[in-house]
Amino acid sequence: MNILDKITRDKRIEVNLRKQLIPIKQLEQSILFERKTISLSKKLKESSSGIIAEHKRRSPSKQVINHDLNIFDVAKGYENAGVCGMSVLTDGKYFGGSLDDLLTARSSCNLPLLRKEFIIDPYQIIEAKAYGADVILLIAAILSKEEIKQFSELAKSLNLEVLLEVHNEAELYKSIMPSLDLFGINNRNLKTFEVSLETSKQLSKLIPNDFVKISESGISSTEAIKTLKPYGFKGFLIGENFMKTNNAGESANQFIKNLKS
Repeated sequence: MNILDKITRDKRIEVNLRKQLIPIKQLEQSILFERKTISLSKKLKESSSGIIAEHKRRSPSKQVINHDLNIFDVAKGYENAGVCGMSVLTDGKYFGGSLDDLLTARSSCNLPLLRKEFIIDPYQIIEAKAYGADVILLIAAILSKEEIKQFSELAKSLNLEVLLEVHNEAELYKSIMPSLDLFGINNRNLKTFEVSLETSKQLSKLIPNDFVKISESGISSTEAIKTLKPYGFKGFLIGENFMKTNNAGESANQFIKNLKS
């Protein structure tokens, strides 16, 4: 069983528990459920840097990245640095995140927020909306074509944008549908954890231009971004690079300045 299978198995148990604790009706009464969402794809199209900065305390591949940074400060710092959006990990067991992180980020910045989560149930999409997300992540590797369609259409009905993440051609081909906004190519092989930007380069040619293309994982230098831009990428998801410093916002600020110089 690879790490993705393990996470998915645990996630099903967790979501079933959450459903019993907080019914959908209650989520729909959340004050944030009615808020107007902010478009990440629009921000990326208008931006020269395309940086989506992540809040991530730990990961299965790196263990602890940073447990000291306060998400309120990180979100403010990212916004001041001029990033296009912020990705907030809400998985607790493997990444040390929570839905409260999403709430805190929402209260501290006006960036488009991506709920970075292993979504396997429509309940989590309603949850994302109730906790202030603007975008949800769907991972092709753990979903069938029917689930991708069902989940992305539900998200659209809630005015949430959908970022679909793929790792290979097969995942890409089963996923192309009009209810998606952004395509993310994950450069990390989830079975071996090896990272290669070649994945982004190869798969970019297969994504129709109606979708905003995002490259994820292994982007730790401005050179990487300059290499990927000619392949049509508008967005670049950067997590560990900023989070492993003691001031994620300042680190993002410096990175964007270097990118523009």
